[in-house]
Amino acid sequence: MPALSGLIRVMERAARKAGNRLRRDFGEVQHLQVSRKGPADFVSKADQIAERTLYDELLAARPDWGFVLEEGGTIEGDPDKPRWIVDPLDGTSNFLHGIPHFAISIAVQEPKPGGGGWDDVSAAVIYQPITDETFWAEKTRGAWLHDGRLRVSARSRLDEALVATGIPFMGHGDFGEWTKIFAAIGPQVAGIRRYGAASLDLAWLAAGRFDGFWESGLKDWDTAAGCLIVREAGGFVSDFRGRSNPIHSAQILAANDSLHSRLHKLLAGALR
Repeated sequence: MPALSGLIRVMERAARKAGNRLRRDFGEVQHLQVSRKGPADFVSKADQIAERTLYDELLAARPDWGFVLEEGGTIEGDPDKPRWIVDPLDGTSNFLHGIPHFAISIAVQEPKPGGGGWDDVSAAVIYQPITDETFWAEKTRGAWLHDGRLRVSARSRLDEALVATGIPFMGHGDFGEWTKIFAAIGPQVAGIRRYGAASLDLAWLAAGRFDGFWESGLKDWDTAAGCLIVREAGGFVSDFRGRSNPIHSAQILAANDSLHSRLHKLLAGALR
């Protein structure tokens, strides 16, 4: 494996520090389930504390960089320097219900040369506190789980593919669109899974645990790190029209080369 860069070390250290607190809080939340308002308030506070920890650690390491934070919004930095895109707790509902599947996601996005907006994501860390797994990638340096190289699966047959998704829920997402896509893809694949944390769906895709993933209505902090990790593991990431951007959140379809084209054909046909 390549030597960990200083940037990835900074990101992993911040994620682990916030993750240690989330792991402790997760143990507490299960004891609050009998309370009528306790769990939701407690989880909201845990989310905010994790974000503050990440902000403080990353700011100390790169004081002139900006932030895009799930809770804190956009904080401008030097426009000629990169910015952090941070989700302190992806999988909040899982955390709230005592389901041990959630993650911290941190990405670095580069400014466009000459100004005028934001360009590619150049570094990414997704940390799962419960399993103590650190998925990471740097542009052109590959994707890794700790010190092991990640590769998307080599499966090319839909009937062997395990595909992940996010299902719309109360006030979020388009049920009609999702139902059409599910009706087209579901009968063709080996299985569909919904685990409730898009960052981990993408990390698991990069690791070959899933073979494909689609969802819509996400935010940049849900997918910025995962998009890079999948690409650096040899996968393809696009929107539902097949277009490739640095970050996909409104619509995302990810898989290996062969399955991406097959899944995109089914998805596009469903939405005609």
